[in-house]
Amino acid sequence: MSTKLSLVGLAKMIEEQRSIIENLQGRIEELETKRGPKSSREMTEADAKRVLVGDMSKMSHKVAAEKLGLSYGQVYSCRGGYTFRKLHDEIRASRKK
Repeated sequence: MSTKLSLVGLAKMIEEQRSIIENLQGRIEELETKRGPKSSREMTEADAKRVLVGDMSKMSHKVAAEKLGLSYGQVYSCRGGYTFRKLHDEIRASRKK
């Protein structure tokens, strides 16, 4: 078996890789739309309070993100305690009183 490539063989390989990349990009775009919009800004502490204990606490991550102009991941991270940890601690302390 020869390891030499002809220009035609190389062009065919490049086209196959391009097709794979385009397919993956399409799948990424599909996944992004399922989770909601991309963020248009950073999440503030006021936003975090709204999604944790405020008017958006009962909404799904996706709906809350859409209404605030945030991404699904930002709301998910906040509610999961990955971000705004100090706020989570304050909420827990106030519930113990």
